[in-house]
Amino acid sequence: MRAMHRDRIDAALAARLVAAQFPEWADLAVVAVEVNGWDNRTFRLGDTMTVRLPSAEGYVQSVAKEHTWLPRLAPHLPLPIPVPLALGAPNDEYPWPWSVRRWIDGHLATPGRIGDLVAFARDLTGFLVALRLADAAGGPAAGAHCFFRGAPLAVYDAETREAVEALGSRVDGDGATGAWDAALAAPWTGAPVWFHGDIASNNLLVDDDGRLAAVIDFGTCGVGDPACDLVITWTLFHGESRETFRSLMPADDAMWARARGWALWKALITIDSPDVTPAVSAEAARIADDVIAEHLAASVGVGP
Repeated sequence: MRAMHRDRIDAALAARLVAAQFPEWADLAVVAVEVNGWDNRTFRLGDTMTVRLPSAEGYVQSVAKEHTWLPRLAPHLPLPIPVPLALGAPNDEYPWPWSVRRWIDGHLATPGRIGDLVAFARDLTGFLVALRLADAAGGPAAGAHCFFRGAPLAVYDAETREAVEALGSRVDGDGATGAWDAALAAPWTGAPVWFHGDIASNNLLVDDDGRLAAVIDFGTCGVGDPACDLVITWTLFHGESRETFRSLMPADDAMWARARGWALWKALITIDSPDVTPAVSAEAARIADDVIAEHLAASVGVGP
């Protein structure tokens, strides 16, 4: 199938796909959502549904995965997650499978939208614990479909070390290497469990009161090591909220070491990425510094 530029995936295309394949919804308005993701383009379909179109071939595997597994996970979780309603097929205009979902009301969980960050940390912990406890039998083992979230960190060893070298004095190279080595030296030895794979503000919704209301975008979900779901410790939480999240999350020192590894890998490859703004780069540098400081504290027996 041919490639397709993200800019060509617009509301008009989504409307044509719906009209051609689901004529019962052809009269409903199709409007782009306020904030779109990178992996998929999402459009509001009427008042109660969304159309979700992968933006590149690398994200296509998540369509069938979510359609199959989200309905099985939903009954075991304390918060709403996306409800698949229909699967769309490729055609001459759009080369990949796509989906129709039920609309979930809420706002992206940006710091200004969250009412009480400590309560938010408590609620998110409850969701992640419930996700881990869901039956993982037959679930999709961590691999390429989830960009190796939940898999051993060694998958990203070369990329991480190359990033440390490329960044030079922009990061504490010795500290970063030490934190990364510690993560690699603490492998997951438990039974595989469900993980979300991308627990971040843009995949969490809050209600009008700022309480955690839903968890969305399970494209990187799978069954494996859940340490990747703890990265939000450094990307969103701080102070009391961070300590609350950490204290309630069932994770040993090895899992926290791997979580630091996941956070460090993403921060390092983001700092110098041509696709991010200076503000995002600066925030990634802050996360890397934070993770390295926690590693150094942990290595001398202070803190996590």
